Amino acid sequence: MKILRSFILLITLLFSANTITYATSNAYNLKNNNISKKLNFELINMTDNDVVEVFNHNDNLIYLTEEDVNLMAKIVYAESKGEPYEGKIAVASVILNRVLSPGFPNTINEVILQPNAFSCVINGEINVTPTEECYNAVYDAIKGNDPTNEALFFYNPSIATCSWMQDVQKTNSKAIGQHLFFNTY
Repeated sequence: MKILRSFILLITLLFSANTITYATSNAYNLKNNNISKKLNFELINMTDNDVVEVFNHNDNLIYLTEEDVNLMAKIVYAESKGEPYEGKIAVASVILNRVLSPGFPNTINEVILQPNAFSCVINGEINVTPTEECYNAVYDAIKGNDPTNEALFFYNPSIATCSWMQDVQKTNSKAIGQHLFFNTY
């Protein structure tokens, strides 16, 4: 019986060592061959506890922290209160689209705090407590639901005070609730 237990222990240790070697080897190969940035991140950077969500669009990855999600939910609340749920998702999508666009900063925080980017930041209305619906809209946008056709801009034409928004040439415009979502030429 003692020999059988020793044999099982030996086999278990050998199997564990092979599994660890295989996992380490695969992580090394992924890193060096750049096969998959997402898998590489998951295998190599598993200790990065700050990342709570990953937005993946056309092989572009945005690693989102809890602070990013909270900040996005605040913008969604402040910019789209009274709008339909689809409009809330659309506001969150614009933020993600800007992070992916070379014409904007490459982090959620920098996009949101970019000068004159969001009226609620300018007038202080960002200091709100988002609703669960706002968080759900952010998570739906992170999952890839983008009702805006990859818009980078939005405004409410009936109350906008920015002449740039009204006068600029728009492409792929789409009305959702009271907002118009669009790109520029």
